[in-house]
This record gives sequence, structure tokens and C-alpha cells, in this order.
Amino acid sequence: MMGNTFGKLFRITTCGESYSGCFRKKPGIPKELYGGLLVIVDGVPAGIKITAEMVQAELDKRKPGQTPLDSPRLEKDICYIFSGVMENDLTTGAPVGIVIPNNDIEDIHVGQYRDYKDSIRPGHAEYCYFKKYGEFTDWVGAGRASGRETASRVAGGAVAKQVLDQIGIDVIGFITESHGIKAKPVTYEEAKKNYRANELNCPDLEAAPKMIEDILKVKDSGDTCGGVVELIIKGVPAGLGEPVFDRLDATLSHALMSIGAIKGIEFGAGFEVARMAGSQCNDESYVDPETGRVAFYTNNAGGVLGGISNGSEIRIRLAVKPTPTVSVPQKAVDVEKMEDGILEPITRRDATLLSRIYPVCEAMARVAILDALMAANAYRSVTNIDPKWDKI
Repeated sequence: MMGNTFGKLFRITTCGESYSGCFRKKPGIPKELYGGLLVIVDGVPAGIKITAEMVQAELDKRKPGQTPLDSPRLEKDICYIFSGVMENDLTTGAPVGIVIPNNDIEDIHVGQYRDYKDSIRPGHAEYCYFKKYGEFTDWVGAGRASGRETASRVAGGAVAKQVLDQIGIDVIGFITESHGIKAKPVTYEEAKKNYRANELNCPDLEAAPKMIEDILKVKDSGDTCGGVVELIIKGVPAGLGEPVFDRLDATLSHALMSIGAIKGIEFGAGFEVARMAGSQCNDESYVDPETGRVAFYTNNAGGVLGGISNGSEIRIRLAVKPTPTVSVPQKAVDVEKMEDGILEPITRRDATLLSRIYPVCEAMARVAILDALMAANAYRSVTNIDPKWDKI
């Protein structure tokens, strides 16, 4: 399996599966070492304070079993830093390694997956995995295709957060739509004020209860809900990204679309630009009297022009599909018998992914932004560009 590393200068490499360790339970092996998830974070600057508590604070946002909206799987998601951080919790410049053991991998749950391990579950990756990995496919909890894989991303993003916080770059994710119920538009300040004020992390405090009530009704029917995550990235300086293949919006898209449940992405006005005239879509500029620098009246571009950040807020919306595991009978092929059948799986699942996926989106955006920032600073340090351009 390839493609488990993201980034160029600031890089995360992840490994681990949904039920990693479920077949390695042996006397003499500590439970924490049965299996789990790992992330190696390379390119971390020296002298950054990173503690397990800092990483844990991010992991706790996506930990299952915290609300009626979540999977009842009781993973503790306890993280351990095992490299790259030494005296006084400061990084040395070496790769930072973090491990997150699996603890809820009981035989009863493995047995539930075994009952239909040869079936192509609707909405899941089984068919593609069978085609690519054949009889060696990891069938327990979807393996690397499971949402559990994202815990290691969150840990890697937590390291990026400690660097970005020192620079003044903030990434915040929140829910703006669930199963067709939409929140009102919110500012960065409103999103910060109401961050995690409810189980769904929807900053519209009037829409949130309606969304939650609807999700629970759908859950009772055995089905699941999708929705929209919005990201605001504030404090990004102008000049990040490259004009062609490594456009900042392309890099962010790569990072965010690599999350399994994300099926669509928009920047700024997004698909609404298809209904605009050019004069409406263009973001007109002015000189900000407070800073004496260029600013823009509107932000239809979402903070990126020509693939390069323009100093405005980077606004991104992400379409999140419903949790594919449902208790509604659906048609599915048994590939061992090559027979049609009906599947109604009995496994643990989230009623919606929204309440736990926004920290994953935050994490991947942080990794992408820090990587682009390091590249931009490296490039600028060897150019002969007149410093006056830094002042516009």
C-alpha cells in the first residue's frame, strides 16, 4: 500500500488499521502494543513545546462514544509521544512519533465483521480493496478505509497546530448543514465564540438543536445523515502556494479530499460563481486605512487567487457523506460465492460523521498550510525581491 505520506517540507506519515492488533493478542505483550495507529511527523522545527496533553486535546474532539450521535465504540484514543520531544517537552528537530493504541478490539466485534467479510458493503471500499489486494484484504472494520484511520491525522495536525499558534494562524472547523438543515452564515468571531457549544459543533445555536433532533430520528430508523463542514483559516499571509500544480487551493484540496468521507469541496463563493457575472465575482481591492496595506471588499475567491494566498480568510466548505454502514437492508454481492444477496450489518457506527470529522478537517488543513508556509519562507529567503513588496 502506497500513498501514506502527505506534505513536502512538513510531512506526516501514518499507519494503522481500524482493528489493528485484534489478531495479535498474546500473553506477554502489553495491550498497548497489540496494535493501533501511528504518525511520524517530519520537518518539525526545533524548540516547539509539544506535550501529550496538547495532542490529546485534539484527539478528544474526534473520540467516539461521547454523544448519542457518535459510534458507541469505546476507544480511549490515548496518545503517547515516543520520539522527537526531549527535555522540557521541547522538540529537537528530529521526527516526532506518536502512537495511539487500539483498546476496543474485542472478539465479539471481530466476529460481527467476519459474518459478512466477503460481501461488498454498499458505500464502503470492499469491492475496490478486493480488486487491489485480493484475498489479503483487511476485512475487519474496513482496515485503512475506516474512519478510525483519521485519529493519526489528528495527532499529526496537533503538532502543526503548535507551530501555527506561535505564528498567529488559526484553523477552525464547524458544521453549517446537516441532512438539508442549514445554519445561517457566520463570521470567524461567531464561530470562535460558539465553538463546540453543542454536540454537533454548529455555531448557529438556533439551527443546531433542529439538526440534532433530525439526526436522532434518522438514527432510530437505522439510517444515517450527511452534511457540510466549513473551515476558516485566519492569519495566513499573502504569498503561500505556487501558480501551477502546487496551487494552495490544490494542496488544501489534496489534503482535505484525502479524508475518506469528503465528497466535495468549495472555496469562497464556490459553485455559486457559475451563476455570477465577472463584475460580481471579482473581489475589488482598496488600501486599508488602519494597516496601509491592500485589502479586499469581498472574498468570493476564498482567500486564494492564482493559486496563491491573498491575505484574506481562507474559506472552505466540505460535503460529508452519510456514514455508509446502515441497518437498512441493502443489496450486496458475496464475492466468494459470486451471488447476489441482502445485507443488513450489525456493527457499531456513527449516526452522522459531522460531530467527529471537523477536527480531522482542521488537522489536514493545518498540515497543508504549515507545509506551504515553510516552502514560501524557504523560497523567499533566497530571492532578491525588493522588501517594498512585503509592505503592500
